[in-house]
Amino acid sequence: MTVLARKVGVRHIELVEDAVQSALLTALTAWTIHGLPNRPGAWLCRVAHNELVGELRQKAGRLQILEQAAIELAGELDPPADSFFDDEIRDDMLRMLFICCDEAIPRESRLVLALKTLCGFSTAEIALRLFTTESNVHKRLSRARDRLREMPPDMETPPFETLQSRVSSVQEVLYLLFNEGYLSAHAELAIRRELCDEAVRLATLLAEHPVGAHPETFALLALMHLHAARLAARVDGMGGLLLLEEQDRSLWDRQSMRVGSEWLAMAASGKEFSRFHAEAGIAAEHCFAPSFGQTRWKEIADLYSILEHIAPSPLHTLNKAVAIAEWQGPEAGLAVIQRVVPPTWIIHSHLWDAVLGDLHRRAGHLELAQHHRERALGSAPTKAVRELLQRRLAVPA
Repeated sequence: MTVLARKVGVRHIELVEDAVQSALLTALTAWTIHGLPNRPGAWLCRVAHNELVGELRQKAGRLQILEQAAIELAGELDPPADSFFDDEIRDDMLRMLFICCDEAIPRESRLVLALKTLCGFSTAEIALRLFTTESNVHKRLSRARDRLREMPPDMETPPFETLQSRVSSVQEVLYLLFNEGYLSAHAELAIRRELCDEAVRLATLLAEHPVGAHPETFALLALMHLHAARLAARVDGMGGLLLLEEQDRSLWDRQSMRVGSEWLAMAASGKEFSRFHAEAGIAAEHCFAPSFGQTRWKEIADLYSILEHIAPSPLHTLNKAVAIAEWQGPEAGLAVIQRVVPPTWIIHSHLWDAVLGDLHRRAGHLELAQHHRERALGSAPTKAVRELLQRRLAVPA
């Protein structure tokens, strides 16, 4: 899709999306009847190209744009191995992320646009990640597309200063992309390794480019590698999710842990301390703890306190409460939560009730534990999460 968008301009991004979706639907029928083509990628690109050109012919008579796009697309039906734009961003996907993160688009709409258009998230997945409704996702996407329609079709490379101003938004998209792979909202897949791998690939390219080569990006990469190290141990033989204390630590990827620690050391090279630094530090504490029981929960709680200061969120408070409960007991964890005035969006999330249900269960408050357990199970976003919560929040009879 990035190849097509690059040629006709992001102002036509909706047509590009429709063309790609149409090509995928055509493939489902054609490949079932005739079998897989020798070059599936080229086949899909050609069908999408033909669909896109047909749509452009019907749109407002922009013949000059059409003719140029048709000529260029005809010679570039295969995605280029190392395409780049004026030596600024050498990867089409990363460059398109920077374009989607235009400051003229409100932050929430930027995230929605990038996650929907470039990362392929459904509106339900985006709503879950951003703790909002699908209706709001559609509104934000519409605002972003309105802005893109105003952009010139040739998409000139933004100046370096503009790229710099968009780095934090790009980092946020990559963070959300990795998180969707790490714990997916997909109905059938609890973990989507390919999304984690793509997030790591793009973050690595960002770290290697002058615009993104700074400690915050390094910390983001450390966080990704340290979490990725545990992916193989996060599911059982049936694909169900496992709790941290249930995981076989011998399955953790030592190479990913080593790479993550190297990026974390690089992230400490400056005076900057971002949310990614704190989260990477937490991930490192989990990765390098000899066992669940020997985890340094005080250090983890302290890092969550820093996170609350850097990037205030009730999610960080919930996680701090869990760490304090492991360190000082469930009543201490509950005391942390009781000091919070939760916003509506977190109250309706399964995460809020899951933590309260677990801490009340461990503290012996069985009636409250059952109440929060039922609410958590009722709002669990996927079957895999629901089954995990059923096991975690089981209340003694």
